[in-house]
Amino acid sequence: MRKTDSIAVILLAAGSSSRMGTGVKKEYLPLGNGTVLSQSFIPFIEAADSLQKKISAVIVTCPSGQEELCKKALFADSHLAERFASLPLNFIAGGKSRQKSVFVSLEKAASLASEESIVLIHDAARPYAGVDLVSRVILEAEKSGAAVPVIPPVDTQKEISENIISRHLDRSTLGAVQTPQAFELGPILLCHKEADKKEHEYTDDSEIWDSFPQFTEGRKVHVVKGETENKKITFQKDIPQSGGTITRIGMGTDLHRLVEGRPFILGGITIPAEKGEDGHSDGDVLLHAITDALLGAAAMGDIGSYFPPEDAKWKDAKSTELLSTVWSEIQSKGWSLENLDCVVEFERPKFLPWREQVIDSIANVLNTGRERIFVKAKTNEKQDSVGQGNAIKSYAVCLLTKSL
Repeated sequence: MRKTDSIAVILLAAGSSSRMGTGVKKEYLPLGNGTVLSQSFIPFIEAADSLQKKISAVIVTCPSGQEELCKKALFADSHLAERFASLPLNFIAGGKSRQKSVFVSLEKAASLASEESIVLIHDAARPYAGVDLVSRVILEAEKSGAAVPVIPPVDTQKEISENIISRHLDRSTLGAVQTPQAFELGPILLCHKEADKKEHEYTDDSEIWDSFPQFTEGRKVHVVKGETENKKITFQKDIPQSGGTITRIGMGTDLHRLVEGRPFILGGITIPAEKGEDGHSDGDVLLHAITDALLGAAAMGDIGSYFPPEDAKWKDAKSTELLSTVWSEIQSKGWSLENLDCVVEFERPKFLPWREQVIDSIANVLNTGRERIFVKAKTNEKQDSVGQGNAIKSYAVCLLTKSL
């Protein structure tokens, strides 16, 4: 296993989109809060963050003369424009074929990233790839040198020759290959250089890798589980029509012991009390429950996946900052908060005098109106660890919406 801290990303957007019939390149069409192109790039940023990888190069191929149009399409999502601008973006003219476009992109990537980096090659017309999919491909490529996502075919597959079935194929041994495909940068570039000398058009980059074992140490391309949602946009019907709305409910909960010598923090407000929450961060159970509820509704993980308790850098971290970070990422996906309802269970101190401050604090962190948020407190009538004053527990339920 050749673990690397660096990845390079190639987004292929140099095609003509002639089959769309819109007169506009499909990668430039609106989707979510941005365009097909911007939505295709988001999972790579999130996967890099999740795996703590540095993005050393981003190569976007465009039709010759459309570099500025391509850049405008990538920066169409105002929530992400600032973040995109901090990355090493390169917009280059693509070749006459997909293979040529990949080759020139690899040469550019090699001038910016080390040959040990993992390079991800992705069709920019695939805006539905998930963060988990991208992460799986990266991790498998680190272990094996080359990895591609594959989904099993739904229909029975046959080999056809001269309008007849020439061979009946075993569907259990077949797979439909998707992108992103991931490779060690040095070997795949050498393979492409050799392929460029041949009078042969290869089906994809995995075939090029397999065709020149002298550059890959004979390592085969490994597969990871693909996603049926990771479809390539080819026709107008492949893009959801605007006007609809997705609604999601999320639920979060958290519990902490109460100990002496720690501040009692609830919703970002420090409340005078004999005991406070014992936790790796500041222990704010209410904000932790809210964070999990929001992440759950957006299907983006949980608080532990973003801020692992075993990571020392989150020691005594402010939960307001953790929630703000997560909420920014959720908003970048196009989600909006409709309402948030919370319950906190503890015996002491009295919550009512602090409720309005707590609601205002949460609204401020989420940058939303306080009318969308409510928090109520309950005691446990002296029962269990909460009722005995040794713990505090919180529940949060949220409703998120997103326009199609």
